[in-house]
Amino acid sequence: MAQFDSPSHLVAAARETYEAGYRQINGYSPFPIEALDEAIGFKRTTLPLIVLAGGILGALGGFFMQYWMEVIDYPIIVGGKPFNSWPAFIPITFECTVLAAAFAAVFGMLALNKLPQPYHPVFNAPSFALATRDSFFLVIEAKDPKFNRDEAVRFLKTLEPMEVVDVEL
Repeated sequence: MAQFDSPSHLVAAARETYEAGYRQINGYSPFPIEALDEAIGFKRTTLPLIVLAGGILGALGGFFMQYWMEVIDYPIIVGGKPFNSWPAFIPITFECTVLAAAFAAVFGMLALNKLPQPYHPVFNAPSFALATRDSFFLVIEAKDPKFNRDEAVRFLKTLEPMEVVDVEL
């Protein structure tokens, strides 16, 4: 793990690391850095598809819940309308769509971000507490196919960080 003093230095180091062939890398900063996701090779997320699936399931669930109640379970003629009066089902179908999509967004985001994560090996690094204040960190994970501890440390030192730390599991 390498510690940097500025976001621009972190982004430049992340680009060099990605270009050097490392793929299991991550950057930590006290605030979002727009160019960092591109620099570490972050691909598009599947969260929009999860939200779409949640919305579709919510719409179908809301509509067929009303259909089952009004047509199959307890059919009552109200105001001369037919049992399957779908225009009356639209408000509840819409609300179920929004509700299911919102839940899919929250739980999908938590799952994709692997949250909650009460423990991660980078928490063992003594200076990592500064990641929430004023420092920027770049991590090459040991599960990277190209990872060799000595080469990774040597490479990180060429990026001119403030400090390079070996993170123990």
